[in-house]
This record gives sequence, structure tokens and C-alpha cells, in this order.
Amino acid sequence: MAERYSSFSSGSLPWLLQRVTAAFLVAVLAFHFFLLHFYHHAYEVTFAGTTARMEQWGYLLTMILFLLTATFHGVNGVYAALLNQGLTGSTKRAVQLVLGIAGLALAFQGVRLALVMSGVIA
Repeated sequence: MAERYSSFSSGSLPWLLQRVTAAFLVAVLAFHFFLLHFYHHAYEVTFAGTTARMEQWGYLLTMILFLLTATFHGVNGVYAALLNQGLTGSTKRAVQLVLGIAGLALAFQGVRLALVMSGVIA
């Protein structure tokens, strides 16, 4: 039987955050699918409707949290997978830097877009 191997020790902060963000993403994704695929049908989802939803503070904050959580979860997951493949040394540091910059850029642009769509910034 194969041994279980994880780049993060069970109970560490990255390990815990990966699980907490996964649970949050499942809940918010269910909300997203219900709202945009069952409550509103595909032909009813328009740019104007999206803008109207983003103007509601609860919806805006939920979508920003969704974006930030998904970004962290994805970047942390890719990093963990690469560590599991044996990434070490200067390559590990370079990957940390590239993933960190990419994650921050995605988060920045996503939050900026959400704030523009909500009318908070022009």
C-alpha cells in the first residue's frame, strides 16, 4: 500500500487554510449556482443585471471574498502539488515568488473589477 505524502504537515496553518477555504468555496459556489443558474436562467443574466447585483453590499462582499478565497486556495494548491513533486532549493523560491506575484495580481485585478462594476470606483 502506498504511503500518504503531503507537503504540508497535518494541522499546520497552510493545511488548515486549504481545508477552510475549500469548505467556504463549496458553500459560495452552491450559492452562485443557485442564484445564476436556477433562480435566474442563463438568458436572464446580463451585464446590467450583474452590475445591479454588484451594487448590493452583501453580494459585492461575498463575491470579493469568493475571489480572494479561490485565489488563495488555487495558488496554495498548486504550490503544494509542486512541493509534493519534490520542488526544492532556488527553484522552490522562484516558484513561491512567481505564484505570489500571480496571486496578488489576480486578486488586485479581480477586486478592482468588482469595485468598478459596483460603482464604488470609476
